[in-house]
Amino acid sequence: MSKAWEIENFLEVKNNQLHIDGVSAVDLAEKYDTPLFVFSEKRIKHNIKRLQKAEEGIDCPLQVCYAAKANSNHEILQVIRKAGSDIEVNSGGELQMALDAGFTGNQIIFNGSAKMESEIELAIESEIYAIQADSFYEVELIEKVAKSIGKRANVSLRLVPEIESDTLQGLQTALLTSKFGMMPEEALEAFRRWNRNDEFMNLCGIHIHIGSQNPKSEPYSDALLTLFENLLKIFNETGHKLSHLNLGGGFPVNYLRDDSHVKFMSEDQKALLSTDLDPSEIISNAWQNLKTHAEKANASNLLENIELLIEPGRYVIADAGICLTKVRNFKKRPIKQLAIGGQQFSEKDIISQSADHRPLTTDHWLLTDAGFNILLSMETYKWYYHLISAERAGEPHKTSYKLAGPLCDGGDVYFDIEGEKRLPDHRLLPESVEVGEILALLNCGAYSVAQMFPYNGRELPTILQISKSGTVKKIK
Repeated sequence: MSKAWEIENFLEVKNNQLHIDGVSAVDLAEKYDTPLFVFSEKRIKHNIKRLQKAEEGIDCPLQVCYAAKANSNHEILQVIRKAGSDIEVNSGGELQMALDAGFTGNQIIFNGSAKMESEIELAIESEIYAIQADSFYEVELIEKVAKSIGKRANVSLRLVPEIESDTLQGLQTALLTSKFGMMPEEALEAFRRWNRNDEFMNLCGIHIHIGSQNPKSEPYSDALLTLFENLLKIFNETGHKLSHLNLGGGFPVNYLRDDSHVKFMSEDQKALLSTDLDPSEIISNAWQNLKTHAEKANASNLLENIELLIEPGRYVIADAGICLTKVRNFKKRPIKQLAIGGQQFSEKDIISQSADHRPLTTDHWLLTDAGFNILLSMETYKWYYHLISAERAGEPHKTSYKLAGPLCDGGDVYFDIEGEKRLPDHRLLPESVEVGEILALLNCGAYSVAQMFPYNGRELPTILQISKSGTVKKIK
């Protein structure tokens, strides 16, 4: 019987070990040491194909623009380009990475809330699809740079229309309290000021990004409808017909395919991490809703020859990456009464963490070589990555352990040290895990490699990519 976390022809148990695209994770760890990141080319392409399928449910071209901030490794960007995806960047550095990976200017869109003149100049010189202006001031800055180099800039305006979702506060980007975007009234004023025939400014689209890991589909529909309402107002008041609408990204990933730890989580955290929405369905439903409103407004003509852009990052890369780590230390501690936030937590409270309901009188600590310097979201957002034994993947995972990383910080742990229950206090693994055993953290592809740093003087992990043919390649 297969495990809940297994994915056919990708993550599988063979000979009791975790295999990634048919390759033994234990063999990889022994050859390249740990911590170690492993990415699947086949899974990346699979995820992009699912996104591209959304074009079948709409009446216009769909441009999938991978959000490079999720993982901008050069070889991975090349895989993404060859899979037929375009790209969204957030700095001049990411823009150069995209160009170096073979993306052409018309495949690139450029976000960012504090662009420098040099970055804008590179974008204009590269003739990118759109610089997504974050403020009225930035539109003026783009015009200044365009005039200075004598080239026309393609510009899209990012709006902040107050659309709330049920994701984490720090991941919401379409609220008035967020740092992103301009008010719709400011965007309208920009279209009044820069007409369609302006020599240096081609205002060609508008953009909304509602944030990441949204557990419900309604905000996407609200965002697309808001884009249409602004498109219509811009046309009615300025005569300017847009060439594209950008719905942003944020399509969620199911981090809880194996629900063995669900009972240790709050309902909100469970809902956030277990969402399994289909982007094709989200986009198709949102588009049909938009069409209905366009027909009612007698403005269906404004959707003719328009393109729809999306900016997925997490959805493309998250489940394609696995982090292998080794147990480097082991210790035992008696469980005693804890006082957290003025509230007493007794041994009885902690007993409920035991999968087999046996009383826990002792905490068994496993200290690994994977800390928050390579899995930063586990600390900043208390993000959950499912943990299994790579060496004994087929055995029952019912024994409770406390997990921590190697860094010289008390917060470098795999649980919520503040006691707010945002992560399980214990992780479930096979009995008698010993020093030297290889463990695997799943769904680690997004916002890990891109954010890791050499804290405590630690060398950054090797990164591997398994090709579609099963060849293992070191990519960093």
